Amino acid sequence: MSIMPDHWIRELSLSNPENRPMIEPFVEKQTGEGVISYGLSSYGYDARLSDEFMIFTNVDNAIVDPKNFSSNSFVERKTDVCVIPPNSFVLARTVEYFRIPRDVLVVCLGKSTYARCGLIVNVTPLEPGWEGQVTLEISNTTPLPAKVYANEGIAQFLFYKGHSPCEVTYADRAGKYMGQIGVTLPRLKTTPDTVPSSAPATSATTMPETGRKSATAAE
Repeated sequence: MSIMPDHWIRELSLSNPENRPMIEPFVEKQTGEGVISYGLSSYGYDARLSDEFMIFTNVDNAIVDPKNFSSNSFVERKTDVCVIPPNSFVLARTVEYFRIPRDVLVVCLGKSTYARCGLIVNVTPLEPGWEGQVTLEISNTTPLPAKVYANEGIAQFLFYKGHSPCEVTYADRAGKYMGQIGVTLPRLKTTPDTVPSSAPATSATTMPETGRKSATAAE
């Protein structure tokens, strides 16, 4: 398994013959003046944070249960700057929509700028065949409130290509987080999901660069 370079990422995101770009919208070079950097890097892609947030709170004394997740566990905010309470946690998502090839596994790492401030980004791998916007888990490990900025860099995605395609992809097994739009809460799989066959044209979220509608992270 090899990590893939910038020109491979660019080719699959801009010149895909099936008109299914691997990353959409795609920023072809690093952008970092006055902002937390995002865009194509040497061996990865720095994705941006959207302006949709679910901030965890204990106001209603809710219990966090991954099998029965309660909306009382968080408050929703749409903002350019999200303040995460001390020792708390938010769910967010990427601006970008990803389509992962069936012979590629994607690993996500946090940005060093945020890590040095005690903010940790956690994302499970994006599996072969998965597509959607990526739900991000951001933890504030400090005893102080901390800011995160929408439409700026939040995490780097690294693309590992296998020696051969896997037998069964995330799409083949109709994974429960397939083709999701927006911030996605924990869920249990009950019936097979419908595997999306198109770009994020059905999303209620407009992609800034393209003006298109977008569709969201694998587990």
